Amino acid sequence: MGLYPPEAQEAAQEVFLRYYATVKRGEQIQSPRGWVFRVAHNYGLKVRSRQQYAAPFDPEPEARIKCSDPGPEQSLADRNRAQRLHRAIESLSEQQRRCLFLRMEGLRYPEIGAALGIGASTVGEFLRRAISRLKKEHHE
Repeated sequence: MGLYPPEAQEAAQEVFLRYYATVKRGEQIQSPRGWVFRVAHNYGLKVRSRQQYAAPFDPEPEARIKCSDPGPEQSLADRNRAQRLHRAIESLSEQQRRCLFLRMEGLRYPEIGAALGIGASTVGEFLRRAISRLKKEHHE
């Protein structure tokens, strides 16, 4: 969701604390995984709305630190590829990005739909359009 790693870690702790409190109160949760992702998604949106002034997390500096020097040509090609992908993802609608990120986390269409409050067929359509746009951007 574009949170900085420390904020993402804090958000994960907060979500599981809320899960524990909900279960402790005796509330019945039909789909724990879907519940966790929905609460995490909503909490992430809340955190991001508070940080409108801050730029989204950019993983590129971390990537430069972690990897050994592959050479200037490869480095430039990798950076250009990453920038194209980033621009392509930014060009997606908010719903398409959310569906794509949740799918990348391993959720199934019904779980994504439950987390976002939409139907599984709508999730499929958002993902189809997102992937189509990403492929188009990749080939240009």
